[in-house]
Amino acid sequence: MTDPNAPVSAKLARYLDAEGRLKGWPSKRIDQLEALRYLAARLPSGVEWSERELNELLKALHTFGDWALLRRDLYDARLLDRSPDGRRYWKVSPDASL
Repeated sequence: MTDPNAPVSAKLARYLDAEGRLKGWPSKRIDQLEALRYLAARLPSGVEWSERELNELLKALHTFGDWALLRRDLYDARLLDRSPDGRRYWKVSPDASL
């Protein structure tokens, strides 16, 4: 996973406010994936969350009010996994796809 303290690209920086929160959603998928990796790097590892808890974490990481989009895209990009019933979420370890 990306280091949460690593510098961000100039392209991603355009989508961040002064506090490092996403202030908009990129239109190009490649830029969305960079934003998703950025968000995933800011979520704690080794922890499981309920959907509500994950929503609260995501609310603090963006300003455009669509945490459901972020949650679904993090899952679709395989940066998060969830229980079969969708009640628990966790970060995917970087080597899980190997």
